[in-house]
Amino acid sequence: MTMFVLAATLLVVVVGLLIGTKQLGLPKVLSVLLAPDGKIDSILVWTLRLPRSLAAAVGGAGLAISGYLLQALTRNPLAGPDITGVASGAVAPIVCCFVFFPWISSVYYPFVGLAGGLAAASVTLWVSRGGQGRPLHLALGGISISLLLGAITTYVLLLSGPQTPSLLFWLSGGFQGRSWPHLLYMTPWVLVGLGGALACQRVIGMLALSEHASIGMGLNMNFWKPLLLLLAVLPVAGVAPVAGPVAFVGLVSPHITRLLKPQNTGWSIALTAAIGALMVVTADLIARSVALPRELPVGIITALLGGPFFVYLVQTQSFSLKGGQ
Repeated sequence: MTMFVLAATLLVVVVGLLIGTKQLGLPKVLSVLLAPDGKIDSILVWTLRLPRSLAAAVGGAGLAISGYLLQALTRNPLAGPDITGVASGAVAPIVCCFVFFPWISSVYYPFVGLAGGLAAASVTLWVSRGGQGRPLHLALGGISISLLLGAITTYVLLLSGPQTPSLLFWLSGGFQGRSWPHLLYMTPWVLVGLGGALACQRVIGMLALSEHASIGMGLNMNFWKPLLLLLAVLPVAGVAPVAGPVAFVGLVSPHITRLLKPQNTGWSIALTAAIGALMVVTADLIARSVALPRELPVGIITALLGGPFFVYLVQTQSFSLKGGQ
């Protein structure tokens, strides 16, 4: 199933190379992919469209892994980068640095986002009794933190003057104009989160039983909980400076994975990353093709898809994770 999703993602990436203000045929795209010639079609493919689609795929995988780890850590199906305040916690300090401390290089923005995301997630987990309360406790706590941080971000935007339009588009989430340096900028953060999740798959499997059972099997919760939280925030810290907050990917992807019932925890992690990549690449393709020659922010597309799904989860309470009900 993972390979099928990856193949579908690759197909969407190829379709994305064809579509734009200037439409390209498949033979032309294949030609410039195999033999770049520096002409306009080659520039469109290699400089504008391909790095953007790959950045969307990597960003989607990172957000999906973040959501998977947060849900595993809290054993709560409503956990995700948006719901727990991780995304808002990463974005708010980055906006503050951009407006008030422009001398700080953007190279350090992931570290700023990491600190903010960890702080916001820690407060949310504290409000929801360590993530072990009812699912709605976590959701309400995270939404409250997100609203507070969103208000701070809005106030800072009012002070940003001529920078406001570009910041607003970034805050809507999107990959417009993203290039190879942007892709290289965030990929290590996503790879660390993904690699760390795969390395911790045995621990994640134990956490799925219950916290008491995990402790009984010798799991040191004081060590593994902070580590898993760090691994969950790392991809968001890397993706947020490049794409802004892309909503609901981290919430929806793990649920789709559980519906597909992969063989074990390792395959669940890989499948979740693949589904996240497919979701964001598809959303990016829709965002830049549905209103040509203009573009919509990717975050709007993912919110339109993920918002109803979140409402469905809250209404049905038919969660597939054990415990945390």
